[in-house]
Amino acid sequence: MATLIRSKLSNKLSNAATTVSNKSQAKVSGMFARMGFQAATDDEALGFAACDDLDYDHRQGMQMDILTSDEMTGEGSGDGGAVEGDSHYQRDGTGPPHSASKDGGPTNELTEVRPKITAWEAGWNVTNAIQGMFVLGLPYAILHGGYLGLFLIIFAAVVCCYTGKILIACLYEEDEDGQLVRVRDSYVDIANACCAPRFPSLGGHIVNVAQIIELVMTCILYVVVSGNLMYNSFPNMPISQKSWAIIATAALLPCAFLKNLKAVSKFSLLCTLAHFVINILVIAYCLSRARDWAWDKVKFYIDVKKFPISIGIIVFSYTSQIFLPSLEGNMQRPSEFHCMMNWTHIAACILKGLFALVAYLTWADATKEVITDNLPPTIRAVVNIFLVAKALLSYPLPFFAAVEVLEKTFFQDGGRAYFPDCYGGDGRLKSWGLTLRCSLVVFTLLMAIYVPHFALLMGLTGSLTGAGLCFLLPSLFHLKLLWRKLLWHQVFFDVSIFVIGGICSISGFIHSMEGLIEAFKYNIED
Repeated sequence: MATLIRSKLSNKLSNAATTVSNKSQAKVSGMFARMGFQAATDDEALGFAACDDLDYDHRQGMQMDILTSDEMTGEGSGDGGAVEGDSHYQRDGTGPPHSASKDGGPTNELTEVRPKITAWEAGWNVTNAIQGMFVLGLPYAILHGGYLGLFLIIFAAVVCCYTGKILIACLYEEDEDGQLVRVRDSYVDIANACCAPRFPSLGGHIVNVAQIIELVMTCILYVVVSGNLMYNSFPNMPISQKSWAIIATAALLPCAFLKNLKAVSKFSLLCTLAHFVINILVIAYCLSRARDWAWDKVKFYIDVKKFPISIGIIVFSYTSQIFLPSLEGNMQRPSEFHCMMNWTHIAACILKGLFALVAYLTWADATKEVITDNLPPTIRAVVNIFLVAKALLSYPLPFFAAVEVLEKTFFQDGGRAYFPDCYGGDGRLKSWGLTLRCSLVVFTLLMAIYVPHFALLMGLTGSLTGAGLCFLLPSLFHLKLLWRKLLWHQVFFDVSIFVIGGICSISGFIHSMEGLIEAFKYNIED
């Protein structure tokens, strides 16, 4: 009996081995035949086709099993899923989509396609970032820098365009075939890759701190400029600039209840168009006084004490590197990113240079920190009201971004979170989450009340975080990650940008702090 069983098992194993061998031979022969090395017989061709069909059915069955398992368990983002920054995310955006939505729910990969944006839409987003309200402080930079200030506007545009490109280059590496593959998704991923393996999360923490500072300072600047504009629009009313800032903040309290920016985004296009109209009105008024332009006031000398503040103002007006990795990753054709960066920064350079020069020529030494304060009372009131509306509508964008960074770092970082999640199981905001948001709004108000100096705050922020995120870190990361592939002139550019950016950052920070201390010492209002 044992012999019979052993014989049957031996026959079955022998038959299975023979079948596998025949199929393997047929497949190899068919492959060589397709390559033209030898002709395949009819039997071999049939065996090759059968193996192809079996292999295809096997792979399809495995994929369906995986999809079915994911749908049943709802664990699409587990260990078996795609890792964030996976190397399969190709440059053309054809990589595997995330299998889980942001709130943790499963996503149907076969039907849900993440919408992509065109190069024009990406350019519009960059333009919104670098052509915002903060161009109102550029004539003040010309006041203390003269023609060198104009040169700095052009220089900053060139450098920020270049560092934006090399920052995106740090997201990619070459695979075995020499093709560029996107292996990182964000600024934080790049920073962590540079600090690995000794300090794998140090770089991300540094970038997050810089982002939070810049976003919160942007919110503070919106409150400061709102109070400043309203006070100068209605100087005869018995309301101080600080009181106007409190009124503006009261209108911003609903931002604490924001869960997404869907409602706010509807106003972004109208808000930006209104800003362009305001710029045109200011330039039109300046052109009407072209006969009185003070060309002799624009000189090559600089105010050594205040010009570093102007550097921070100009740099801050070009900051867009924070969201460039996300923007490039969502483009339909990422290959058009470089072209988009070129024309957006060229346009920004021309418009900013013309606006700053024309405004300064009109008011010369009387140029104020916010240029609209120089307009006649009637025009000033109309323009400033539109600007205040734009500032209040722009506030939720950096506020929501800052809240997201804080929540992700301290409340939603998996097992490493310092505090409980801000959201309940039903998606509702918990009490401590609401407290965090309200505290952030109140903090921006307190800073705007006690430091109501638009140009000094803008210069301080640009010198501290703007130069770091736009000049220092991109050039440093580019050297660290792509050192072996860089040409000598690229190394020279990166080192030069790092050195010049470091000098400008330190000097701008010191002089901005000195200006703030002096303002507090002599109780100087904005």
